[in-house]
Amino acid sequence: MATHVIHVEVVGRDGPKLQKFYADAFGWGLDTNNPDGYGMHREESGLTAGIGKSPMGGDGHVTFYVHADDPAGTLKRVEQLGGKVIMPLTQVAPETTIALFADPEGHIVGLM
Repeated sequence: MATHVIHVEVVGRDGPKLQKFYADAFGWGLDTNNPDGYGMHREESGLTAGIGKSPMGGDGHVTFYVHADDPAGTLKRVEQLGGKVIMPLTQVAPETTIALFADPEGHIVGLM
């Protein structure tokens, strides 16, 4: 079952400007020692946020990621409910697997 929002990503044309905005607005400390200076914020609660430049300079977006104990089952349920898998389950780090889907109106949501 999907349980809670675990990660939020904000990307746009000017990653450093967005990083400064969110750091100043929310008092977030960002670790930008990542590929392309992608800024990571971590909360004690486990919530993380990533802020940076859009891939290939494209339009920005905000995506929230929901923790799912059974991501494959959740994606199957999403499709049964009229959603569409945009990116299948993909391992991005040894301990992290993500997927993206669109809801029936096209909003992109992530599973982690």
